[in-house]
Amino acid sequence: MHTARAGAVLTVDLAAVRANWRLLQTTVGKAACAAVMKADAYGLGMDMVAPALADEGCRVFFTAHLEEGMRLRPLVPADSTIYVLHGPPPGATAEFVGYGLIPVLNDPAQIADWRAACRRHQQRLPAALQFDTGMSRMGLAPVDVDRLLADPVWKDEFKLMLAMSHLACADDAEHPMNRAQRERFAVLRARFPGIPGSLANSSAVFLGPDYHHDLARPGAALYGINPHPGKDNPLRQAVGLRARILQSRMVQAGDAVGYGARYVADGPRRIATIGIGYADGWLRFLSGRGHAYVDGLSVPIAGTVSMDSITLDVTGIPEARVAPGCEVDLLCAQQTVDDVAREAGTIGYEVLTRLGSRFHRQYL
Repeated sequence: MHTARAGAVLTVDLAAVRANWRLLQTTVGKAACAAVMKADAYGLGMDMVAPALADEGCRVFFTAHLEEGMRLRPLVPADSTIYVLHGPPPGATAEFVGYGLIPVLNDPAQIADWRAACRRHQQRLPAALQFDTGMSRMGLAPVDVDRLLADPVWKDEFKLMLAMSHLACADDAEHPMNRAQRERFAVLRARFPGIPGSLANSSAVFLGPDYHHDLARPGAALYGINPHPGKDNPLRQAVGLRARILQSRMVQAGDAVGYGARYVADGPRRIATIGIGYADGWLRFLSGRGHAYVDGLSVPIAGTVSMDSITLDVTGIPEARVAPGCEVDLLCAQQTVDDVAREAGTIGYEVLTRLGSRFHRQYL
């Protein structure tokens, strides 16, 4: 899509992504630092982000789904390791073998399927095990681990590459769940001596070396999301978003703006309409509470965020600067992804992954 034809331009600073990975790798010290590529690299474009990180030296990647792993494989060096967090769907063994992907086995049924696949292929195929240490989402319960270890034949069937778990509250450094999960993970991992361990997500990278183990797997931190909201962000913002003004008009006292007439002018106001809406991932919840920026000046959203457009109150901004064709910033130095998330009552992860496909994308 050409810049001139797009309603908005999404800018991805690959230098910032690479710098964030370097900082994360330095922080985890001797542990390896992976990169999570799920949801199309958190909405920023796996086809550009993954090669940039590979050039920086990253050699371990994670996706959520098999299809994501298949898409990622040709984008990274052949010696890269790719884990699929959701494990193997039934009947998909051939794809894992053909694309050199490693499933994360999360329950006894997946383990049984993978063992059967190893017997069919007559190979010790690689796999990772995930333990549930308190999140009650995915992973083996202690009783599942007991049953697996009671049957030593599994060691002859598949090759265990990684033992891992996932923290529920790592973004709150003081939360007692962090220590509790770390201790549970240590107990479970000790039952698989010599196997590399992985516990740290983005936020846990900054909880200290007790959480680093052998492999950290940051995702959102690569893209500048603050790992501990409310504290200074050590990471560089990697995303910018700028939208074009479609129309600029004056309204008078009593005039309503937008769906539901939720904004009513209290006097003469200048309203600018920009070509972005909730179909592009800009949350409708930001209606009447979100902001954009014109030359560093905050301008509020006036009324309801529509599917394809947003109206802004730009009163007081020089008319020449808010004429049709001019641009306003939605993600910029003055307004980060975390700032938008805070106004929307959500998290930066959701803001990033909602960003749609209609933008023109520029990679720096």
